Amino acid sequence: MIVDYIDQAKAEFGVAPICQVLSDTLWPFAPSVYYAYHARGLSRRDLDDAYLINWIIDSWEANYACYGAVKMWHLAARGGFQVGRDHVARLMRLAGLAGIVRGKRRTKTTVAGKGPTRHPDRCHRAWDTPGRPNLWWIADFTYVWTDHGFCYVAFVTDVFSRKILGWTISESKETGFVVRALRQAVSVRGRRDPEFRSTGIVHHSDAGSQYTAVMFLTDLEDLGMLGSIGTVGDALDNAVMESTIGLYKTELIDRDRAHWQDMRHVEYATARWVHWYNTTRLHSSIGYRPPDEHEQEYHHTRVSHQADST
Repeated sequence: MIVDYIDQAKAEFGVAPICQVLSDTLWPFAPSVYYAYHARGLSRRDLDDAYLINWIIDSWEANYACYGAVKMWHLAARGGFQVGRDHVARLMRLAGLAGIVRGKRRTKTTVAGKGPTRHPDRCHRAWDTPGRPNLWWIADFTYVWTDHGFCYVAFVTDVFSRKILGWTISESKETGFVVRALRQAVSVRGRRDPEFRSTGIVHHSDAGSQYTAVMFLTDLEDLGMLGSIGTVGDALDNAVMESTIGLYKTELIDRDRAHWQDMRHVEYATARWVHWYNTTRLHSSIGYRPPDEHEQEYHHTRVSHQADST
């Protein structure tokens, strides 16, 4: 137990330095908790709760202060805590913590393209279909208001892992910026896997003019990808992307009346959020794991099966 360790080592190192090292290397533990344990005769459960609530506060803040009790419970389990969901919820209430509530997007960004070419819907809302990465990619963009006017952020996401593969930001919503997001996604996959080929991947989007433009369709053809387009104005036909953008707006852009100075300000914050989203954020749709971990587990399982079959 931590208190027992401090009791044994405090004569040599001191309580405060020990707590500082523990906080820097393992978990937060304040000297006040140690002293309270001895002064007031706290029970072991009280001490465990004091430690856990401190950890919950730090972890909640480190994850964009957006997790509710369920995600914090899963995060605690990943951190080695054997604690019930209701217990976590009670400690969060004591600390005044709550999950962020996602609102509805009301501003319309999809303007149907008028061109003669429109790909069929190859996904039909069956978002649980992909059993591996690089089968279905989805794309969309959203707007952000800054002191210098609107800027637009485009995303490309892998349906299997929910990983954001590509994103770009622009002061104009011309077709070029969604093409750059797609090219970035291809580049990201290529850097990680020299054998990666984009041929045959389904690229799903809404019927926005950017995704039906000749420039974008030509790029899809050059990459060997299969275009797929949902119904105009139907969020369910691009539900995974709508969810990703909803999280982006709720967890970063719109929270706490955030004030954005210009496009570069948004770009810097978005880069940090995307990294957290891919490497750290727990996603309920993939077993409360981050996208990178979900993909790594898939590849590890695949390699293991190949080794067993040889």
